[in-house]
Amino acid sequence: MGQVTITRASTKDAQRLTRLCHASSSYQGVYTDAISTVELTSDYITEHLVFLATDQEAHLLGFYSLIRDPPELDMLFVADEAQGQGVGRLLVDHMIEKTRQNGLAGVRVVSHPPAEGFYRRVGARRIGTVPAKPPMTTWERPELWFGIT
Repeated sequence: MGQVTITRASTKDAQRLTRLCHASSSYQGVYTDAISTVELTSDYITEHLVFLATDQEAHLLGFYSLIRDPPELDMLFVADEAQGQGVGRLLVDHMIEKTRQNGLAGVRVVSHPPAEGFYRRVGARRIGTVPAKPPMTTWERPELWFGIT
């Protein structure tokens, strides 16, 4: 895959981050409604810790957004063509380091059900289940926790 660079997103990145969310094959079928109205705005990027991963040619490979209070990984997306290449793990490692730097004890994740295995492989532990919230989410979601040491 080559070199991956992780940098803080700027307000100019809002549209391309939103496009990456909408293009995700992980949110097709029953999960489509959950992502169809998501829009990363300039205000969202300014308010939260949003970091993006790019390759040497500045192609967007993925991003994450961390809410500080209460600490929660709000979004983590990897471009379909970059999945399975370690980008998600790099983003989680970066998120954990940023969490540590901000003095937070841990980070909650309300996971997309198909992503639970990924989060568990990179160190999160399951702490519960979040009930469905129709009409956007008609399924239960795993609740996980990254403890920061």
